[in-house]
Amino acid sequence: MQTEPIQAKCKQFCRDFFTQLNAVHIDHLERKWIAISIIIIALLVGIIVIDAFFHGVNPPSKVETIDSASLHLSKEFAEENLGVQTDDKGNVVVRMVAGRYSFFPKHIDVPAETPITFRWVSMDVLHGVHIPMTNMSTMIVPGYVAEITTTFPKPGEYPLLCNEYCGMGHNHMWSNISVIEKEHWTSKQNTPVPAAKGGSVNE
Repeated sequence: MQTEPIQAKCKQFCRDFFTQLNAVHIDHLERKWIAISIIIIALLVGIIVIDAFFHGVNPPSKVETIDSASLHLSKEFAEENLGVQTDDKGNVVVRMVAGRYSFFPKHIDVPAETPITFRWVSMDVLHGVHIPMTNMSTMIVPGYVAEITTTFPKPGEYPLLCNEYCGMGHNHMWSNISVIEKEHWTSKQNTPVPAAKGGSVNE
């Protein structure tokens, strides 16, 4: 396939376009506002690019469905599987359920400076979740699993807020995350927890 005729047409089009553009009279004030508009657009595009490549703010890469009416019967989001779990490779995964008007579990402990994968589901209506000072800000749509990996920069108490109106008690829908130092978390995980009489210990 010959591309030279196409390239020649494109060059000719560009030359004609800029020739006509230069022939149009544009007031000095209009030129100034055009330049300001272009700078604002470039700034916004730059912010999007920086958030995408450096802060990990991206649209969901996959669609994972789940039956919201039977979460308690599912293996992954059954009550005993909620909260913080660490696999054999040391990956930290947090499974939480949003429902009017709370997040379950209500409180969790996680390590600082460690990638943590949050997996969210809703048991009723549309919810949102936002954690200040992190990239955690997403919608939790009924029937779908929302997954985001984030890192808490330093130890402390982080509020977990609902940022999508979900009913009369929306303002009271919150939870709390205690972020502890990575060294303390590692030593805590390596310390064996004695089982209680008649069963295992489970917060």
